[in-house]
Amino acid sequence: MERENIQILTEPLLAQEETSGHVTNGTRDGLACDSSSITLTLVLSTLIAVCGSYVFGTALGYSSPSESGIMNDLGLSSAEYSVFSSILTIGGMLGAVLSGQVADFIGRKGAMWCSEIFCIIGWLAIVFSKDVWWLDLGRLSLGCGIGLLSYVVPVYIAEITPKNRRGELTGLNMLLITCGQSVMFFSGTFVNWRILALIGTIPCIAQVLALFFIPESPRWLAKTGRREYKSALQRFRGMNIDISQEAAEIKAYTETLKALPKAGFIDLFQWTYAYPVIVGVGLMIFQQFGGLNGFAFYGSAILESAGFPSKVGTQAMAVAQIPTTVLGVFLMDKVGRRPLLMASAAGTCLGCLLTGLAFFLQDLHQWKEVNSYSSVYWRIGISSIFFIRHGRNTMDYNVRDFSYYH
Repeated sequence: MERENIQILTEPLLAQEETSGHVTNGTRDGLACDSSSITLTLVLSTLIAVCGSYVFGTALGYSSPSESGIMNDLGLSSAEYSVFSSILTIGGMLGAVLSGQVADFIGRKGAMWCSEIFCIIGWLAIVFSKDVWWLDLGRLSLGCGIGLLSYVVPVYIAEITPKNRRGELTGLNMLLITCGQSVMFFSGTFVNWRILALIGTIPCIAQVLALFFIPESPRWLAKTGRREYKSALQRFRGMNIDISQEAAEIKAYTETLKALPKAGFIDLFQWTYAYPVIVGVGLMIFQQFGGLNGFAFYGSAILESAGFPSKVGTQAMAVAQIPTTVLGVFLMDKVGRRPLLMASAAGTCLGCLLTGLAFFLQDLHQWKEVNSYSSVYWRIGISSIFFIRHGRNTMDYNVRDFSYYH
């Protein structure tokens, strides 16, 4: 019975049969039938949505260039600053746990508004903080905001984009995360930490205002029983495009979804879903244990402890990330998720191994020759990690593929 329900649920998404209406030379009743075109509304809506991805990146990249300034101005110990950096992930977990319910209850746009309010409050708390408590509360609020954004942005883009164009537009999500992180790395070498936090509020405010001008997700509108889902879909596909087939698919999908019994967390442990759950959760676990967040949060300190000028190194990190992420997004649909994931994971492993080996050799002060080679190992390790950074992005897309289609 469960297998039948799964089959029924996926058929509306994959069906290609023609619906009612006379079709001649690619038109139906005088309207074009190609619903896969990229329209101005679709592009603008995607760009506005990925402002949230940019905010995500700024939050990840903030702590690295700000470390010395915050510790000196507020007199924080290394332990206190470590709490400040890592509490972002705690807020992210809280936001992620509630993200699905929030996005279903108030809509995709509403969830993005809500998340940006959390982010603005968090940035302002950091800007005006006088002690470690305000810093931590601001960072926690920021984490809650990006936890929501990490879910709702890719979901919104996937729901408004034609099926054969999702790879192109969802790739912007990870690209903008990297851009936000790079901007923070680069700007942090020129401005102090309070101004840097103030810069972080700019994309938040921009998205809050811009969300007024884009349509809500047609799938969410149909799911909540609102008839305007057709008009929203028409805006995304173009006024001269026949959307009857896609609208029928969305309607059939939502009706089938409502007919299915409510699934709870415990249902994930059924044997039917064992394979996709193990693969999806396993990818996320290995991604996080890969240690890339550590490099993002403490990049400047790592560079400085290795004897490399932290300003120059941080700027190099900012510049190196973007082209590698672009390469990963470009290759994702051409090479495939699995080969790119395997190559990227292998490169990340090699980079981390060489970096760790470099610091180990650096501690052997009695061998000066080894110390001289240490910097070589370090450079190889750091550059390897930067080069294969798109491996983490590929893991994200593998997880989403399993989430959407299994």
